[in-house]
Amino acid sequence: MSYTHLTKTELIFIEEYFSIGLKGRQIAEKLNRGHEAIYRVIRQLKDGKTAIEIYLNYKTNKQKCGRKSIKLSQHEMDYINKKTNDGWTPDVIIGREERQISCSMKTLYRLFEKGVFNQDKLPMKGKRKPNGHQEKRGKQALKRSIDDRNQEHPNYQKEFGHLEGDTIVGRHHKSAVITLVERMSKCIIAIKPKGRKARDIERALNDWFLGIPKHLFKSIIFDCGKEFSNWKSISNDQDIDIYFADPGTPSQRALNENSNGLLRKDGLPKEMDFNSVTQTFISSVASRRNNIPRKSLNYQTPIECFMKHVNNETLSRLI
Repeated sequence: MSYTHLTKTELIFIEEYFSIGLKGRQIAEKLNRGHEAIYRVIRQLKDGKTAIEIYLNYKTNKQKCGRKSIKLSQHEMDYINKKTNDGWTPDVIIGREERQISCSMKTLYRLFEKGVFNQDKLPMKGKRKPNGHQEKRGKQALKRSIDDRNQEHPNYQKEFGHLEGDTIVGRHHKSAVITLVERMSKCIIAIKPKGRKARDIERALNDWFLGIPKHLFKSIIFDCGKEFSNWKSISNDQDIDIYFADPGTPSQRALNENSNGLLRKDGLPKEMDFNSVTQTFISSVASRRNNIPRKSLNYQTPIECFMKHVNNETLSRLI
């Protein structure tokens, strides 16, 4: 049972009981309180203080209790604002330790909630689609299941070279961008095809694979969209295993789904016509996200993790 301080009413009762001659233990029994707390009040009464004076003194001292409010310096404020504008989250700002900040991660999050910093700069929250959502887009009939991937690549969660892929669609569904995410490094690769039909996706992926070392990547898992209908040709030409997530289960490609949302937020919104932008611009959006430290990568950036497995020349052709 937690301790509670004596109330003003209890202090008045103690004063009255003491004035009529009751002992401290007798008063404690009547108020169902510990006798030490009662004797502390009696000692103050003997010093000439009244119950009201004791209570007011308690209230004054109580205001001095607790942790002092955090006040960040202007240099720290400017640094935090700069990093959040660059896409860093509070846990990355604290965890990366590029600069000492005089508060904890939780306190920094609370400062965002209080409006000290712009909360709109933080990553998106909530579900992209409501529970019970029924997918109405076209799906493939023949494909390799994600269960095959789990059997043929049992160590896919621990080894480099396994991709999750999808497309993000532009304005009026007339354009698209292919997005690939390497699972271990969380590095995002964005490719602009000429259109969003299956042959356009196939051509863009084959052209991209021509510029990278053979067998650098071991597998890709796509969603069931018709734009990936030519997957067998890609798999045979590039000697890479291609699998498909179960319909209506984006959680099986959660890293790619989250990355797509970040790209939307960073510069590839739904209302943009991707035909009107260059591959250089699309790559720059992905590069910005790839250079933001991630807590899940021990506060390294995806590029830093990716570079452990490729050289600079390969990286320039990849991203």
